[in-house]
Amino acid sequence: MNNPDTVISCQNLSKYFIDANKKITVFEHLNFAIQAGETIAIMGASGSGKSTLLHLLGGLDVPNTGEVSVCGQNMAQLSNKKRGLVRNKHLGFVYQFHHLLPEFSALENVMMPLLIARENKPEARQKASDILNQVGLGERLSHRPGQLSGGERQRAAIARALVTNPDCILADEPTGNLDEDTAMAVMKLFIELNQQHQTALIVVTHDRQVAQLMQTTYHLKHGVLQPLSK
Repeated sequence: MNNPDTVISCQNLSKYFIDANKKITVFEHLNFAIQAGETIAIMGASGSGKSTLLHLLGGLDVPNTGEVSVCGQNMAQLSNKKRGLVRNKHLGFVYQFHHLLPEFSALENVMMPLLIARENKPEARQKASDILNQVGLGERLSHRPGQLSGGERQRAAIARALVTNPDCILADEPTGNLDEDTAMAVMKLFIELNQQHQTALIVVTHDRQVAQLMQTTYHLKHGVLQPLSK
């Protein structure tokens, strides 16, 4: 897993929880990697550990054993502050619910990761405006989330994830709250932006149509992650 094109890798990853003095294992000795520009879907039943795995890959949680590396940096060896800096620089996150801040406009929401990274405001505004234009929201810059449709809010969330030009997007059921037509439009936008920017993409989904748009699909079951044949 020393390939310089590897964006995220995990080795011998194990995660378990203790509930009422009983050990509940999510997965053990899991190995996985994604390369620059690659698109991957992760499927599995509810409760199989898909979101847990995504949180570990994104450094939002830490494994019980094993390690996760993001662009060559072992996340477990970093302080919380440095882990946050790695996430902000290298990763973008999109969820089923957009998590846009309601009191800010679409433009201000998308600027936020750049301002957190201490980019100057005029440059942040220009980059946010450019990416919102790319996702078809050029006429909605000043609109707050409550003034946007569900599909528009999700496109704004995608713009926010992409504005830092991350190496990988981690998306957790990004179409789960959308109707079928809007879901397909959002996913096709993901693929177009992936091809333009060579951003790796990991999508957790229960939707086979969404998974078929990815280059590779994995199934997580009983703690084992296995590739599915197309």
